[in-house]
Amino acid sequence: MATQVVMPKLSPTMEEGQLARWLKQEGDKVSVGEPIAEIDTDKATMEAQALTNGVLRKILVAAGETVPLGAIIAVIGEADEDISAILAQAGSPAAAAERKQDLQESVKAGGDGSETELAAVVPGGGRTQATVEGQPLAGDVGGEPSVKEPDASAGARAQQAPPPAPAGGQPAGNGQREQSGGRLLVSPIAARMAAEAGINLQTLSGSGPGGRIIKRDIEAAITSGPSQQQQQQQQQQLPAEAKTTERPAPTQKTQLPATPAVEGASPYRDEPVSTMRATIARRLVSSIGPVPHFFLTTEIEMDRAAEMRRQINELDPELKISINDLIIKVAAVSLIQHPAVNASFQDKTVRYYERADIGVAVAVEEGLITPVVRGAESKSVGQISREVRELAERARSRRLKPEEYTGATFSVSNLGMFGIDEFTAVINPPEAAILAVGAMQPKPVVRDGQVLVKQLMRVTMSCDHRVVDGATGAKFLQTFKKLLENPLLMIV
Repeated sequence: MATQVVMPKLSPTMEEGQLARWLKQEGDKVSVGEPIAEIDTDKATMEAQALTNGVLRKILVAAGETVPLGAIIAVIGEADEDISAILAQAGSPAAAAERKQDLQESVKAGGDGSETELAAVVPGGGRTQATVEGQPLAGDVGGEPSVKEPDASAGARAQQAPPPAPAGGQPAGNGQREQSGGRLLVSPIAARMAAEAGINLQTLSGSGPGGRIIKRDIEAAITSGPSQQQQQQQQQQLPAEAKTTERPAPTQKTQLPATPAVEGASPYRDEPVSTMRATIARRLVSSIGPVPHFFLTTEIEMDRAAEMRRQINELDPELKISINDLIIKVAAVSLIQHPAVNASFQDKTVRYYERADIGVAVAVEEGLITPVVRGAESKSVGQISREVRELAERARSRRLKPEEYTGATFSVSNLGMFGIDEFTAVINPPEAAILAVGAMQPKPVVRDGQVLVKQLMRVTMSCDHRVVDGATGAKFLQTFKKLLENPLLMIV
């Protein structure tokens, strides 16, 4: 019996997923528990597994597309089984594109245009529809402007535009576009990469399902360089003065092309929001609005901490202790001494945690993720250092497990390595506080009437006022400051 494969919930905060790539192709045999696709969630890249034995009969979501949880992405069944009923129920992307094309044709005939998609003229007199989650694409139709409604002069421009003559006699991807009804199917990632690289999508052949242009097609185009057709188009766009190789007479002034006037608003392009960035946006709105923030700042002398770090690394260079590792350890010890800060608001109760699980903010390509160091108060600085390096490496490669980036009781965000002196961070609910760490730098200070140069660092703690009062947060920072200025106290 044929089985639907749906977009699975692979993390606690996941609401939609982007299909990174298929590990199996249509017609491949699959077994229960066998990975069939890689899914980009809001935090990591994870594998989707087959829940039944059979053959991967149909792929309904191409690599690069984002769909909500529970959406049907594929069908597994017997090799000769009729799956037409499931396909009809799923409403495949190809069928949806056909319906949108019909709607566009009705608009041309005088319809209301309430759901029109991108329409544009392409070389050769045809019309394409770029179906990338309903978003217009930059540079996907050979330089013609995107419009919301059909242009009355579009047909005339199409007739005037001579068809390109690339090597090989046929436009790239021609056969695939004939099969897909003249539409240009592009994944969001491919559209973004093409726009950034200045690649005309009309010159490419799609290797995805139904002739869809996907990420690997853009990568191949970038590697191979501009095609002959693109070079011809660029040559046609050059001004006449640039094409001639004759030098002007000595008494004749060279006529330079006039600089076009810059008018109106700046051109722009819209790119699909990644699942990680969308989740960050939702969580920040749910934090800065409902959570009543207040901020406490203090300045800490870091000379002894810096000297302790230097001595440890000299004794064991493989440890590679950082100042941030010391900060994590001191924060964890301080939390155990001030349990009112190691807590979270739970509507009708306040939850106090018995262990200091520290979330460490790590910048990744598409946003921010906070892997968690569990029980940091009971671990050595060397253990914390090794664990943070490992977690950060896997965070950047999107290989963290959900339990490794959820459930922190307190977070540390350090921008000191970027030269930031001081900043405030937004609390990551349900945590009650987050510590923002600035750069450590030499500054003059007065001690016993003498001006001395000390390594100073400013930290700012953002507090949830529903859990942490001003005095409570201030006492925590006093302990944090005392321990960091005198790190040997942690072993007393």
